[in-house]
Amino acid sequence: MQQKAGPMEYMLLILNMIGTVAFAISGALTAVKKRMDILGVMILGMVTATGGGMIRDIVLGIAPPQVFRDPVYALSALLVSAAIFVVIYFRVRGYQEISGAHFQKELMIADTLGLGVFTVIGVRAAFENNMELNYFLPVFLGTITGVGGGLLRDMMAGDKPYIFVKHVYACASIAGAFVCVFLWNKAGEDVAMVTGAACVIIMRFLAIRFKWNLPRINHFDQE
Repeated sequence: MQQKAGPMEYMLLILNMIGTVAFAISGALTAVKKRMDILGVMILGMVTATGGGMIRDIVLGIAPPQVFRDPVYALSALLVSAAIFVVIYFRVRGYQEISGAHFQKELMIADTLGLGVFTVIGVRAAFENNMELNYFLPVFLGTITGVGGGLLRDMMAGDKPYIFVKHVYACASIAGAFVCVFLWNKAGEDVAMVTGAACVIIMRFLAIRFKWNLPRINHFDQE
């Protein structure tokens, strides 16, 4: 007899869907800005939404990756990306053209939500596969799940990867993953995931608001 899904399964479904939709919007907006056609918008949205999880599963030796075994999230990303294209293309309900600060604000919000959610989902994957022997692997898996989709998005769009240049993006994911791992056995799975995701989101919004960036060298001449 099939067991009913518990509260944690529903929570994971909701978190996965939030992250998928957020990153699909992020990828679709980037594709629109790059003047891609509807297929390009849909592909970039799907890759952004599923790329981090795909990289995580490859590291864990899961074959084929979850995205191919349970395509609901990939299909959801495709539908969301297509909807974004249609809304902008036909200017539904007076939607304004994406450009400048308006585009950056929407992209940052979507990116931040996806980053927080997928970071803690990556941490959970490590514990689910009994790979919690030390902090390094769960934190690494959480971070790569969080930033992987955005990294692939920027590479496919021909941009310098956002995680290396702006607003402590990867650092927020690392910090949130560390908090999640630290609380996992002390406060329970639910509290650890919610707190870790909140840590990522708050840190990202603070970094955006106060323009926090890591130190870098700017004085070399550009060739």
